[in-house]
Amino acid sequence: MKLSGIKYLIDQGTENIWKNKMMAFATFCVLLISLMLVGMAVLFYINIDSIIGGISDKNEIAVFIDDSATQEQIEELGNQLSRIDGVSEVVFESKDEAFQSMMKSMPEYERIFNSLGNDNPLVNGYKVRVHDIDRVTEIIDIIEKMDNIYYIKASQEFVNILMELRRVVTLIATAIIIGLVIVSMIMISNTTKASVFSRREEIQIMKYVGATNGFIRIPFFIEGMITGFFSGAGAFLLTLLTYRSTFSILTENVGVMNVIGLGSIIPFGKIQFYVLGAYILAGAFIGGLGSVLCTRKHINV
Repeated sequence: MKLSGIKYLIDQGTENIWKNKMMAFATFCVLLISLMLVGMAVLFYINIDSIIGGISDKNEIAVFIDDSATQEQIEELGNQLSRIDGVSEVVFESKDEAFQSMMKSMPEYERIFNSLGNDNPLVNGYKVRVHDIDRVTEIIDIIEKMDNIYYIKASQEFVNILMELRRVVTLIATAIIIGLVIVSMIMISNTTKASVFSRREEIQIMKYVGATNGFIRIPFFIEGMITGFFSGAGAFLLTLLTYRSTFSILTENVGVMNVIGLGSIIPFGKIQFYVLGAYILAGAFIGGLGSVLCTRKHINV
C-alpha cells in the first residue's frame, strides 16, 4: 500500500472519532473505567503483598550464644550468620544490653532485678532478621548446625500465620482480578459492538463498492486504538490522584506505619512509568483489536 493510502486510512480513523462523538465517548468511558478497575485491583494486591513482606521482614530469630564462647568465636558466629542466604540483618546484643532492655520493659520487677546485683542470668546473643519469611525454618536448621549455639528462639506461629495470610490474599486477589478482567471485557465488547453496529450500513456500502476487508478494518482499528490510548492516559491520571491521596493518608504517622508494616506501601513514583505503559498499551491494544473483531460480522455480506 502506498504512503498516501496509509495516510488516508489514518485520517479516516481519526475523523471517525469526531463523526461519531457519542459512541466514541461511550467507548472511552467504558475502557477508562475497566482499565482503572483492573489496574487498581492489581496495585492493591501488589501493595498488600509488599505490606506482608514488610511485616515478615521484621521477623527475627533470636540466637543465644554459649556462655563459654570466646570473643573470637562470637565474632566468627556473627560472620557465619551474616553469610546465610536469606538473612537481611544480624545485630549483636550483649547480655548486659539485654538485661538493661528487660529492666526497662518490666519496671514492676525492679526489686527483683536489683536483688540480683552483678549476677546477670542472661547470655550474649544475635538478632537475625530474615528477608524471606518462607525460608525461616530452613535458616533455623542451618543455624542449629553452627558451633557455640546455646538456644534459638523464633516465633514459628507468627511465621505460619503470615505464610497462610499471603496465600489467602494471593488467591482472593487473583480471583478478583480475573473477575474484573472478564466483566471489563464483556463491557468493552458490548460497547464496541454498539459503536460498529451504528455504522453497519457504511461498512456494507464500502464492501459492495469493492473495498477490501483490510481497507475497511484499518480505520476502525486506528479509531479504537486512539480511543484506547486516551482511555489509558485518563485511567492513569485518575489512578495517580487516587493512589497519591491514599498513600498520603496511610503514611501520615510514619512511626506507627512502620511498626505494623504499612511503611512497605510502594510510592507511586517508583512504579508510575510501568503503570502508565501498562494502561496505554492495554487500552490501545484492546480498543484496536476489539474494533477490528466487531467489524467481522458486517464485513461478511
